[in-house]
Amino acid sequence: MSQGWPATLVHGDVTVRPLALSDARDWRRARERNAAWLRPWDATVPPGAEARPQTFRSLVKRLRRSAEAGTTLPFAIEVDGHFAGQVTVSNIVRGSAQFASVGYWIDQAYAGRGVMPLAVAMVIDHCFTKVGLHRLEISIRPENSNSLRVVEKLGIHEVGYAPRYLHIDGEWRDHRMFGVTAEECRDGMVHRLEKSLQSHE
Repeated sequence: MSQGWPATLVHGDVTVRPLALSDARDWRRARERNAAWLRPWDATVPPGAEARPQTFRSLVKRLRRSAEAGTTLPFAIEVDGHFAGQVTVSNIVRGSAQFASVGYWIDQAYAGRGVMPLAVAMVIDHCFTKVGLHRLEISIRPENSNSLRVVEKLGIHEVGYAPRYLHIDGEWRDHRMFGVTAEECRDGMVHRLEKSLQSHE
């Protein structure tokens, strides 16, 4: 099992906790309700690659196996006890790298309310303080203005550009790469976010 896992993180009305089989109904409803909104940003299987039918149960079991192997941290987001989306830390590399990638999606009903920046900030703080990682990276399509606002609010710097980086919505898509290290978050990413929000009030 990965260091710092399982873990439940709480800040105000936002809770970030391990994705569970019991989330099946709420997860399916959220994905169905937001299908058109999420489709342009969802990963797809490129031609020639093996595509296995995936149920929510098989997804959770695969993520749980990866969590047990220490390579993935699959979190569900709750707002006032209601399922609102996911944050997943994946591709965890130990050794000399201590690196991982962060991906996320949110129910459109909760978009624009500051939920996702806070949830990502909570996960980043957990990864740096409890999981022992040193660097986290977030890759975002240039057209995804909602996701770009998340890293902008968190003050995470752009570190590169990756042409045809991931197969998304049926094509190989370019991505902007954003990265942050533990040294940049000594006071915590949540603290940084709250300080930024206060300065804009």
